[in-house]
Amino acid sequence: MELHDVWFVLIAVLWTGYFFLEGFDFGIGVLTKLLARDRKERRVLINTIGPVWDGNEVWLLSAGGATFAAFPEWYATLFSGFYLPLLVILLCLIVRGVAFEYRAKRPEERWQANWEHAIFWTSLIPAFLWGVAFGNIVRGVKIDADMEYVGNLWDLLNPYAILGGLVTLSLFTFHGAVFAGLKTVGDIRSRARGLAVKLGLATAVLALGFLVWTQAENGNVRSLVAMIIAVVSLVLAIGAVSAGREGWSFAFSGVTIAAAVAMLFLTLFPNVMPSSLDDAWSLTVSNASSSPYTLKIMTWCAGIATPVVLLYQGWTYWVFRKRIGTHHIADAH
Repeated sequence: MELHDVWFVLIAVLWTGYFFLEGFDFGIGVLTKLLARDRKERRVLINTIGPVWDGNEVWLLSAGGATFAAFPEWYATLFSGFYLPLLVILLCLIVRGVAFEYRAKRPEERWQANWEHAIFWTSLIPAFLWGVAFGNIVRGVKIDADMEYVGNLWDLLNPYAILGGLVTLSLFTFHGAVFAGLKTVGDIRSRARGLAVKLGLATAVLALGFLVWTQAENGNVRSLVAMIIAVVSLVLAIGAVSAGREGWSFAFSGVTIAAAVAMLFLTLFPNVMPSSLDDAWSLTVSNASSSPYTLKIMTWCAGIATPVVLLYQGWTYWVFRKRIGTHHIADAH
């Protein structure tokens, strides 16, 4: 296996980690409107991700940085062609971070309500747009012989990509509902389990359609195996949460996300960004990669830094592992 193949796999792993961690993060943000009945319950939900949401975004920075360094042609074409949706995602992540930090800085109800609205929308929009973006990457976009994107915004809003966006939105919200059940106590926990079952069933319908469509157009034997794992894991996650086993359900929903991401990358390989105009113009792991020397240096750096990041994040989740409920929230003045 060449180093550019290794880095293709590593980038897939980074996106898997991002979607697994930021997935329930986005889901909690959406649930502040779907699950919480009052401000105190919204504070409970926000507090479940309060210590970890910013650390989860490290995986996005790592995935973007790795793509820039390992596959500069892929990075350039992707970020120029998908400029507007990626800009919207970036703005949402900025506003979302500000909302988490500023929401409780003033006691006025209107002030806090406005920031809570911001948390909801800046969680929902990126959860949808990431699915649209990856749907277009797998489907293929208009790339010419100069490795440049020559399409427009409306080319990205096709039925396949929109279905992909609905899948990521529903899957992340389901993942977040399971996490809410895992991290809370009392009435909010029981309602989170009930909502998770409903969201899981809706996700199963959408995901099955999207994965079958993907397999029919671009799949192979390896992607078929990943698809089966994703579907089975999702069914097991729904069954586990309905039985009150949130821990198992969270693990299975994580496997679902990992298997779905693996399927998308398996359908891509050896392409990193297929051209819908001519297969010969597609970006591949070989023609879009950096030099072997650059990849070698990156491999050494990743081998040293990655275990440190994993240990730190694991320690963070261990420290903040306990459940919380409305009785832990002080009454507002």
